[in-house]
Amino acid sequence: MTELKRETLTITVAGREMTFETGKIARQAGGSVLVTYGETVVMGTACAASTGSDEIDFLPLRVDYVEKFSAAGKTLGGFIKREGRPKEREILTCRLIDRPLRPMFEEGYYNETQVLAYVLSYDGQHSPEPLGICAASAALTLSEIPLKKAVAAVRVGMIDDNFVINPTVSEQKESVLDLIIAGTEDAILMIEGYADFLSEEQVLQAVEEGHSAIKIICQKLTDWQKVLGKPKMTDCFRVPPKELHEEIERICAGRMEQLVRIKDKNERNNGIDAVKKEVMEALFPEGAEPKYNLSDSKIAFKKFTAKCMRAMILKDKVRPDGRNSEEIRPIDIELDLLPRTHGSTLFTRGETQAIAVCTLGGGQMAQRFEHLEEEGEQYFYLQYSFPPFSVGEVGRMGPPGRREIGHGKLAERSLNPLIPSREDFPYTIRVESNITESNGSSSMASVCGGCLAMMRAGVPIKRPVAGIAMGLILDDQEHYAVLSDILGMEDALGDMDFKISGDHDGITAFQLDIKIEGITPKIMQVALNQAKQGRTHILNKMLDACPKSSETLSAHAPRIDMVRIKPSQIGTIIGPGGKMIREIQETTGAELNIDDDGLVSITCTTAEGMDKAKEMVHNLTAEVEIGQVYTGKVTSVVDFGAFVQIFSQEGLLHVSEISYERIDKVADHIKIGDMLEVKVIDKTDRGVRLSRKPLLEKPEGYVEPAPRPPRGDRGDRDRRPRDNNRRPPRGGGDNRGDKPMKSPQLIPPPKTTVGG
Repeated sequence: MTELKRETLTITVAGREMTFETGKIARQAGGSVLVTYGETVVMGTACAASTGSDEIDFLPLRVDYVEKFSAAGKTLGGFIKREGRPKEREILTCRLIDRPLRPMFEEGYYNETQVLAYVLSYDGQHSPEPLGICAASAALTLSEIPLKKAVAAVRVGMIDDNFVINPTVSEQKESVLDLIIAGTEDAILMIEGYADFLSEEQVLQAVEEGHSAIKIICQKLTDWQKVLGKPKMTDCFRVPPKELHEEIERICAGRMEQLVRIKDKNERNNGIDAVKKEVMEALFPEGAEPKYNLSDSKIAFKKFTAKCMRAMILKDKVRPDGRNSEEIRPIDIELDLLPRTHGSTLFTRGETQAIAVCTLGGGQMAQRFEHLEEEGEQYFYLQYSFPPFSVGEVGRMGPPGRREIGHGKLAERSLNPLIPSREDFPYTIRVESNITESNGSSSMASVCGGCLAMMRAGVPIKRPVAGIAMGLILDDQEHYAVLSDILGMEDALGDMDFKISGDHDGITAFQLDIKIEGITPKIMQVALNQAKQGRTHILNKMLDACPKSSETLSAHAPRIDMVRIKPSQIGTIIGPGGKMIREIQETTGAELNIDDDGLVSITCTTAEGMDKAKEMVHNLTAEVEIGQVYTGKVTSVVDFGAFVQIFSQEGLLHVSEISYERIDKVADHIKIGDMLEVKVIDKTDRGVRLSRKPLLEKPEGYVEPAPRPPRGDRGDRDRRPRDNNRRPPRGGGDNRGDKPMKSPQLIPPPKTTVGG
């Protein structure tokens, strides 16, 4: 048996130790590393096939991230207790790991590669997402897989105008910034952040703070690799020969330079496809032995297309559709496109188009979620769909893919700072973004369309926002072009996809993906400033079409009202086994949703049902006050008075408080079911005392009886010691007859009832 040899590396990050460990677990993987931060432990593994397929012209990289619920001492809440289909947060974290790693593989590497990250222990304070990126990078760094440089990631928060590296979960709740940044020792590779309208300068400062911490981790991992790293595989690279590139250029003979200038996307793509077909027929003549590999030929043709487009942009300052680098495509907005929806907008920017729909509902329409930290409900969410016809293709239809989930979450979190509080607007808000055309940045079109759809639905948003995607064509750090509102071709063949959303004064979300080894803060600053100009232009177009939110809701939207109760009264509203809440909903046709803090949301389509539901909730939770007059229902009649129900409480109307006249038999005056107007004269832990006398006219000459002196102060009584022998035996004695002795008649405590 091979001896376990544990090797560790400890790095201090944000004043806390981050430990990397290898050699003990998963030793048969190409690389395996455990990262520990606090008591959160994430394992990263990396494996690759020894050879690549000659038919593949892309890197077949698969990244998976799994949160083991046992890591937090929990099990799944559903019927099936085993982790299975990835949850939304796991998919989003997969994308966070994939995006900074993918551009760091050596050119020509096409072997099937798999990176896995498992959360094995979670302490509830140290977030696992940046640790997943670090663990995956460390596993690749120590493995034989040809990663160019070590990659690391940190989270950056901002509390009281101070940046915090790797804030704890509790600190994140106080932060106005949630930024995850990944990069190498030299440059930034990926950022994804959400903010409460921070300025471009603050975002840039946050990125620089995060990169400073990343440099330290990358330096240590690089040193660790020199000691423990396996030799990298180098004999598997497949780079098209120089002769192939020259052959393709000869066949195209200047035509590609003209094709990349065609403004219409379909016409341009059809022209390029025709030339590609001609090139492949020339390189692979029928019946002859091909000189080159097919996948190499495809790679070389793509590089040649990119070369022509990039040269046109850098040298001629012209983009494929004829715009300059800062120009925004034409924008068209049509409000209220769909008559029966609560709010809808058709947003078109160039050849990118989205139908955005806003739907309002009650609490039961909220989106439930469950992950390591907590489970709960989202009252605002955005769902993005990208059908294949939007790019003129035939494709799979089914559950949303990783790309759709990622784009939808970016748009959702871009809009999240706009959403009013539940107290101000108690609706659940669902936004759909249905992409009907795509040629660049459909996620930012979803931000614009989603904002307008909410405004048309009558959501009182705090301030409208717009989104824009920026691109980059980089020759070197001094020769580059930052492109506003990029096309799909510029995204595919360019070096950067930088999405930014916000308004004139601040940023709500930003997502940066780099396809090269990284960019400098200088280029990022240029991109941020140029994005602000473009974002402002788009937002002004939106405000021209829809200056403010509708003041009234759609006639088809339900009405919602809020009632605040004490948290201790939630059980009263629900009732045993949900009896009371079901009765309210069945009686009124309303939908009730109760938060843990006692906020009751009532949703109903009719005014009558709403009023009745509010009345029933009020009757179950309202408390009587001394001195107030109420109308209550008689629930029982006894010899010493009657019990009257007011709201959900019962009070005693003593016989002496029914009338100014003497009453010998209560049942002759009051019957069960009678509605009586009574006044609360006392309220103690024992119950509520009621009276009708203050509501009646006092008889002429009536004299109020003197109050009975307190027990123990009755001086006229003979205070002789009690002689138990003076009491006649039970059942005997001159005055007791044969009746057994009764206990003294006591006033029973008030009963707790519901309904009525």
